[in-house]
Amino acid sequence: MKTAVITGSSRGIGRAVALRFAQDGYNITLNCTKSSRELHETLEAIQSLGTQAIAIQADVSAYKECEKLINAAQCHFGDIDVLVNNAGISHVGLFQAMSSATIAAVLNTNLLSAIYCAHLCVPGMIRSQQGCIINISSIWGNVGASCEAVYSSAKGGLNTFTKALAKELGPSGIRVNALSCGVIQTDMNAFLRPQEAANLTDTIPLSRFGTAQEVAAAAAFLASTQASYITGQILGVDGGII
Repeated sequence: MKTAVITGSSRGIGRAVALRFAQDGYNITLNCTKSSRELHETLEAIQSLGTQAIAIQADVSAYKECEKLINAAQCHFGDIDVLVNNAGISHVGLFQAMSSATIAAVLNTNLLSAIYCAHLCVPGMIRSQQGCIINISSIWGNVGASCEAVYSSAKGGLNTFTKALAKELGPSGIRVNALSCGVIQTDMNAFLRPQEAANLTDTIPLSRFGTAQEVAAAAAFLASTQASYITGQILGVDGGII
């Protein structure tokens, strides 16, 4: 049975990905930084499917905490087959008004966490000459967003990291891809007022926000044998917005 680690999986996209992979028969390692109650609710939901799972509370913006997470997964299940780097935070506001601490938090959580977790998982994947890394990115990593300059920079870096790592790890049978998400119905977009949400919907060709389950379906595809010749790609899950 294969093993998947999904960062930031107590709710939203991460939770949907974890549930989808559990339905596909994976052993699951869940993770969050602070939402312990929601993390354990997700753990119980996965275990109710008859799937083995563990939940590790760790702040993946720090390398030592990533070591805690990956070591726990490997001790419990062995080498990791699929890593889904989903942990992320957003900050909407003028760039010049951001504090240095907020800049660091956005960069560390959205970009460095993926680099750290991949760095820890890759040796085992190389040993087994197989593996799959899926980075959850954003359309703003492709085109940038006003008042989200640092978030856009982090996701743009994540896209380039995806392409570069795919080239490096391809000879070892390891595939690396990213999902470039558009506007998805999650807590990250809960701040939008009704009129703002309506205006944003008008810019989406499919005329609606996406769902976490749709992102999870795309991640499941990338992890499957159906995507065995796909690597180094940034797959848009955005309703056609870009």
